[in-house]
Amino acid sequence: MSLLEADKTSPLQGGPSFSLTNRLARVVWGFSWFLLARWTPPPFHAWRRLILRAFGAEIHPTSRVHASVSIWLPANLRLGAHCLIGPGAKIYNQGHIEIGDYTVVSQGAYICASSHDVRDPAFQLLLRPVRIGSRCWIAADAFVGPGVTVNDRAVLAARAALFTDAEADGIYRGNPATLIRQRQLRGYSPGAQA
Repeated sequence: MSLLEADKTSPLQGGPSFSLTNRLARVVWGFSWFLLARWTPPPFHAWRRLILRAFGAEIHPTSRVHASVSIWLPANLRLGAHCLIGPGAKIYNQGHIEIGDYTVVSQGAYICASSHDVRDPAFQLLLRPVRIGSRCWIAADAFVGPGVTVNDRAVLAARAALFTDAEADGIYRGNPATLIRQRQLRGYSPGAQA
């Protein structure tokens, strides 16, 4: 990865956290998304998938990403089958983000895969990958924090903020999010395909 050492680049004084190559790639990516995808109507999912793949995303042919989604770097993104990233969602994937099959990330949700070392006076950036399993639902305006794993079929309620791993089938709400009950999917048995 092209992450730089904060004690050498001084990001608190405006120095970079990533290499010049990475920064240029993101400029090209941002311009390309704005020019080629941001204006596209909702049904143009195939076109947006094509653009994301051209910039390195691993994205299943059945996944859907809305035009108003913000993705920091497609090369750090993997989307499974029938995954949906809703309008206005923010995928802040300085670290890798993987989202599983049949998972919905609703409008305005924020998935963040980086943080800073609060013990470091130079405020070193830390990449902390996020994994969201299959058949999960990250509801509107929810936040999934750095290094979190959301296990299969878990639900994060609207405007909830998750900073620790979510267990399979758990329903979480609040800030910080806490487990409120187990999800019971109709017609689903635990031994079935996720």
